[in-house]
This record gives sequence, C-alpha cells and structure tokens, in this order.
Amino acid sequence: MKSLYSLLTYAARLDKGGIRLLRISVSVILIWIGALKFVPYEAEGVTPFVANSPFMRFLYHHPDEYRQHRNKEGEVSPQNVAWHHENNTYGYSYGLGILLMAMGTLLLLNRANPLFGATGAVLTIVMSVGTLSFLITTPETWVPDLGGTHHGFPYLAAPGRLVLKDFIMLSAAVVLLADSAKAVLLRRGAVV
Repeated sequence: MKSLYSLLTYAARLDKGGIRLLRISVSVILIWIGALKFVPYEAEGVTPFVANSPFMRFLYHHPDEYRQHRNKEGEVSPQNVAWHHENNTYGYSYGLGILLMAMGTLLLLNRANPLFGATGAVLTIVMSVGTLSFLITTPETWVPDLGGTHHGFPYLAAPGRLVLKDFIMLSAAVVLLADSAKAVLLRRGAVV
C-alpha cells in the first residue's frame, strides 16, 4: 500500500511537466499539419469541410462542384488538379498552413513571453470550435445511407472521426490558455 501512495505522490507532481509536454504536443501537431497543407493531397482533403461550411465556402470559387473533382489520397488527376487551382483550394490551404504553423510557434514561445502562448491557445480554441462545426455542416462526416442499417448520426465516417478528435485539441488549448494566463499574471505580480 505504501508503494501505491509513493507512486501516486510522484504522479501528483507531474502536472507542470505534463503541461509542458501538452504544449509541445499541440505545437508539433499544429506545425506538422500546417506544413502538410502545402501538399496537394492534404489541401484537397479539406475541400468538403470548407465547401460545406457557411462560414468558409466563400473562400472557394466553386464550392458546389468539389464532389466531381475529388482525388483519393496520393492520386493525381491533372484535370482535378487544374480545377483545385481554379477553385482556390491550394491558395486557401497555404494560408491555413501558415496560420497553423504560426499558432504552434506562438504556443512554443510561451516561455519567452506567455502572452504569445496565450495568443496561440486562443487561436487554437477558435480553430477547434471551427473544426468541430464541420460535424454539423459537412455531410461526409457521417456514414452515408447506402443500404446498411448504420448510417447518419451517431455513425461517424472517417472524416467525422478525424473532426471529433478536435475535442481533445480544444480541451488542451483551454489548459494551455489557463497556464499562459497564470504566467502573465505572475510576471505582473498578481496573486493567482
């Protein structure tokens, strides 16, 4: 029993290191996925989400035509690539990639200035809420009715399972925001 309490005592002190690990983890994910937004398959992969979003569809020139121009991951169809250029699929994705990498970098700069970390966390919260909205706006997030008994809500298709994971990103960003806010207040001599 004593060894259990020793283990629990050790585990109880992991919070500071855990928050640092969480910050690094979220940063790595944002920077990595942001860099992938410059690769055609990743840029094309977000097309259903953007095209169906009432808040983002204006960023594409032809959002209603995306279904005819989808490539499988790794597939290259010159006609589809040309359409994606014309649609602004790649331009949007490049901008999103820069934003994601900037968010990850801001989170990493927390030790230099916790206001940077707080800004990165707020942007990650906004991004996560926006991404989670795709569960409502994007039909591809749910298993389609192709004759089986398991379709629609609550049966998540692969894109829906990907989007649902943003609940974790949202929760992590809230913890990181609290950590950065505490650091800002402590630097200013406030009692936390």
